[in-house]
Amino acid sequence: MTKWTPRHEAPEPLEGNVVATITGGTIVWFVLFVVQLPFYGRLSDGGHLWWLWTCLAGGGLGLIGVWYVRKRDAAIKRHAAAREREHNAAESIPSEGETG
Repeated sequence: MTKWTPRHEAPEPLEGNVVATITGGTIVWFVLFVVQLPFYGRLSDGGHLWWLWTCLAGGGLGLIGVWYVRKRDAAIKRHAAAREREHNAAESIPSEGETG
């Protein structure tokens, strides 16, 4: 049996508004939790109570995700600003042949 190897490189990952995506997903999980609360007895009787707790766990993990992606986004912006400052500082220093 031969080993499978890719024939081309993987594409670059898409960068979108990750904070909004995670926040939206977290809101959906909490809405699903709240919508199922009135049916607690029916879910319990039918053996589907795990649906309720899955939604709560998804919302809780989503809150952790929102915190994480906000920190990540801030770090990416800080890094880009630092690189821009370094680039601008390097351009403002005259080289040996220049007078200024």
